[in-house]
Amino acid sequence: MLYKKEDCFLPPIKKFNRESIIEVAYNIAMKDGLEGINARRIASILHSSVNPIFNNFKNMEELKKEVYNKIYELYKSYMLREDSSENKYKQTGLNYIKFAKDYTEFFKIIFMQATPLNVEKFIMADDAGNDVIKKGQKLTGFSFEEQKKFHSRVWIFTHGIACLVATNTVNLSDEEISELLETTVRQMIIGYKKEKENENEKNNRSKKLNERV
Repeated sequence: MLYKKEDCFLPPIKKFNRESIIEVAYNIAMKDGLEGINARRIASILHSSVNPIFNNFKNMEELKKEVYNKIYELYKSYMLREDSSENKYKQTGLNYIKFAKDYTEFFKIIFMQATPLNVEKFIMADDAGNDVIKKGQKLTGFSFEEQKKFHSRVWIFTHGIACLVATNTVNLSDEEISELLETTVRQMIIGYKKEKENENEKNNRSKKLNERV
């Protein structure tokens, strides 16, 4: 086979696999969210055409889904972190807030988007939900179903702090966050137990009245 002289000076064709493209898109999302990901921007970073992207992915939605999965895996790794403290339930809250602090755009992608879910369903849609509920049971002594109801309140409070941190609305130190979670959640446990006692007393009084009639 004969080669033309100028063929020797042709630049090599760059090949990019799925992982390298996902990594570029992931880094874009870290700064600008999923909305910042587009084919031309990725191609520019890779110094290539858009062809490698669409050779590896059916469309941009498939690529964004892969990026979301990678982000979610990072989030789960945060939620699985444990230290030597006895209060594992509190630790999950601190991990949640730390993720919001360390990866603000990723936190917004997962937890600051519109959904049709109520609080309890939103919490249980999270892969870490079951584990968090069980850790909470060890602290409160509630049944699984009661803990789900109670955790909905705790999550709203914790999520509020995380959103404040993610949006830089207020400046809270790690020590302040830890103290807030510790004192507020313990007060919430006392209040929730008191509510249940009052509810049980009310039901018992109602039952006794019905028995007399």
